[in-house]
Amino acid sequence: MEKKTKFNIWYVLAAVWGVLILQSMIFDQFRPKIIPYSEFINAVEANNVIEIAVGQDRISGKLRGQNGEGEVLFTTVRVDNDLSKKLAEHNVKFSGQVENTFLKTLISWVVPIGLFFVIWYFLMRRMQGNQAGIMSFGKNKAKIVGEKDIDTRFSFVAGADEAKEELQEVVGYLEKPMMYLEVGGQMPKGVLLVGPPGCGKTLIARAVAGEAGVPFFSMSGSDFVEMFVGMGAARVRDLFEQARELAPCIIFIDELDALGKARGAGGMIGGHDEREQTLNQLLVEMDGFDTQKGIVIMAATNRPEVLDPALLRSGRFDRQVLIDKPDVNGREAILKIHAAHVQMEDAVDLLVIAQKTAGFSGADLANVVNEAALLAVRKGKKKVGNIELDEAVDRIVGGLEKKNKVINAEEKKIVAYHEVGHALVAALTPGAEPVHKISIIPRGLAALGYTQQRPTEDRYLMSTSELLGKIDVLLGGRMAEQLIFNSVTTGAGNDLMRATDIARAMIVEYGMGKTLGLSTYPRQRGPVFLHSEQGGPAAKDYSDDTAALVDNETKQTLDDRSKHVAELLTEHKDRLIAIAERLLEKEVIYEEEFMQMVNLEPVAAT
Repeated sequence: MEKKTKFNIWYVLAAVWGVLILQSMIFDQFRPKIIPYSEFINAVEANNVIEIAVGQDRISGKLRGQNGEGEVLFTTVRVDNDLSKKLAEHNVKFSGQVENTFLKTLISWVVPIGLFFVIWYFLMRRMQGNQAGIMSFGKNKAKIVGEKDIDTRFSFVAGADEAKEELQEVVGYLEKPMMYLEVGGQMPKGVLLVGPPGCGKTLIARAVAGEAGVPFFSMSGSDFVEMFVGMGAARVRDLFEQARELAPCIIFIDELDALGKARGAGGMIGGHDEREQTLNQLLVEMDGFDTQKGIVIMAATNRPEVLDPALLRSGRFDRQVLIDKPDVNGREAILKIHAAHVQMEDAVDLLVIAQKTAGFSGADLANVVNEAALLAVRKGKKKVGNIELDEAVDRIVGGLEKKNKVINAEEKKIVAYHEVGHALVAALTPGAEPVHKISIIPRGLAALGYTQQRPTEDRYLMSTSELLGKIDVLLGGRMAEQLIFNSVTTGAGNDLMRATDIARAMIVEYGMGKTLGLSTYPRQRGPVFLHSEQGGPAAKDYSDDTAALVDNETKQTLDDRSKHVAELLTEHKDRLIAIAERLLEKEVIYEEEFMQMVNLEPVAAT
């Protein structure tokens, strides 16, 4: 890797200081000798003065050296105005000299000022990094990537086939705009990429530029807004001016919500004025440029619900492309792309990993492959295997494994029965996701154990029985503790919260309860992937009497399911104890061994 030299202002100051010292030493060697005026008069009377030049205030000339050998340059201050008679008496050659102080005065002013500006310039460059200086506030901060420097293609993007198909029109327009103009069609001025974080919005925007072979302007929404009012609007103007010069091209604004929030939503105090001016300028520029020049504006956000409606109207960002989390086939394709750069064992089955990672984004899957590679190196292996990939998934989902965390025997036993309670109820509940692993090795900040289920396929709809089955699995740990130890612990706190959320959602959102019937009061506003202030519990829009009925039915649902789970575990108590004892012995049980024990089949020795 090329080593970059780091600039230091102290090097410049040391060099300037060294030059001044050297200059002083040189001047000392050739500078005339300064003598008192009295010494000069004595030299005249002693006939030791060869010649002089008389100025208005100073006298300079040559003296004979010691013993009359050589010449010595001298200078002195002029005191006697009537000096000519004495010089004539001693045959001293003299002449008048008119001093020109303009150059001396100019240098005495220009050099310090120039030195000051040089130091100031380097200091400003030092503070602002790669920016052009204090006068660059109105310049945009876009990263401009030339068409020859973009190597990203659609083949690098997996799990977003619908989005690629939608954006293929943009590529075709940038490559052959006349085909669209001959028909009379116009491409959308703006394309808004919407989706959760880490799903490849920026990647697919670069892929569009790479496929079309056009320059790519990349800028974050927050880069426009400055502390100085008007700077953001100036940067928008400068960005579009540069884009017109390099057209056809793509302008990509990442995190558009930082710039394009609905105007007036936060008041008119402080930085809101600057942000709104910047947004207004963006709207004006989008209306003003001609699509025939081949400029396409792309933007990305994971919060479309907060954008100003003026941005989303026809003629601006009128095409919205959803890039959602990938399904199982998309996850497998993404894993294959990242695994192509890693040495993998032949036995690795990426489909199994894709099935385990439901809900993972593309960035999460890239992290899985990278973590697996790091684990393989840590173990001294040359290739990544299924074990490392499985451990990488566990690390991302549950956190770092803490094998050295000391847990007393009683707590460890409670954790074992708690986790086996979850797993056994899942195995005995029709339609529940199959159990992949049970572990009592602590992970993360608070997880003392976990039960991992692996969905066999992606699900988008769930029936009443399946939701009740999820509640049963969540309550399995708590009821196992109560059955075996006749007491409960705080370990089921998160399980109870999730079970309550599902039960309440069935009543107030899905119309599956008896209290509200088909009336619904959804808590989630907007797309399900959004986690914003609007995505939390909404203001209660039903009466207190209705709320009391909802609370009662929620409690009744949880009571009924806990009673059913208790009966199920009591009926299979022998299996619960056998599997828990095996888990205490091994600390981790995988799917095959667990299902053998559930079916009371003999387990192979390990």
